[in-house]
Amino acid sequence: MKNSVLDRETTDILRMFQRNEITEYHVYSSMAKRIGGKNGEILEKIASDEKRHYDTWKHYTRQDVRPNRWLIFLYLLISRILGLTFAIKMMERGEEQAERAYTMIESKIPEVKAVIQEEKEHENMLVDMIDEERIHYIGSMVLGLNDALVELTGALAGLTLALQNTRLIGLAGLITGIAASLSMAASEYLSQKSEPDHKDPLRASFYTGIAYIVAVILLVFPYFVLNNYYYALALTLMLAVLIILLFSQFVAVVKNMSFKKFFLEMVLISLGVASISFFVGWLARKLFNVEV
Repeated sequence: MKNSVLDRETTDILRMFQRNEITEYHVYSSMAKRIGGKNGEILEKIASDEKRHYDTWKHYTRQDVRPNRWLIFLYLLISRILGLTFAIKMMERGEEQAERAYTMIESKIPEVKAVIQEEKEHENMLVDMIDEERIHYIGSMVLGLNDALVELTGALAGLTLALQNTRLIGLAGLITGIAASLSMAASEYLSQKSEPDHKDPLRASFYTGIAYIVAVILLVFPYFVLNNYYYALALTLMLAVLIILLFSQFVAVVKNMSFKKFFLEMVLISLGVASISFFVGWLARKLFNVEV
């Protein structure tokens, strides 16, 4: 189809495709240069495919389109902080939306089917390609984070009513949390040593312990900055929900899991244990007549 017979809506859609393709071309190219090796070579090939798609759409629009510099910066930043896998999966979601738009002009542009097929091949290549350490040990991170959220929110809720002193509660929670994180790391080390799944026991224990300690620091923080222990507990619970929200999003993206199910499960368990522990703390204070 010649450019002269393209309607305005189709041209606008093609220009949007052009911008997506040239943006992803720059993202993949930058990742390839930074990573190098076999993964870098595969990323470079995908980048060249994205550039070819851009040229395909340009053949129809006869216009150059600038990349989205903000998205390039964002995806590269995400890849450095949250890992290559997460950044690529986020881009894949954008490609799925583009695939739906392709069907709108499929009858007008014959190359659309070939581009869709190539985009699907990208996903398969990337899944086979990725060999990222943090993804191998995501189970260890889930273990550490989940235990920290469940155990520490419960402990802090119980200590809040039992002690009723923010600094004392924070100190007790910090000591309890650090001791528990070391215990969890040691347990994960021993567990991985007995499992023939090729995970490094030391690294698995490291990821478990680090996830636990980070959660501990964030959860006890309100007790060191607020004087009202009820406000401190409320802020701790909000932080727990926020941690679960962010981590659930990460796991859902890289593992293709249901975000809603994973998030609700962790929230209900953490807040449920906290509620029970809160009652236990109140009961202990009454039964033992503790005054601090």
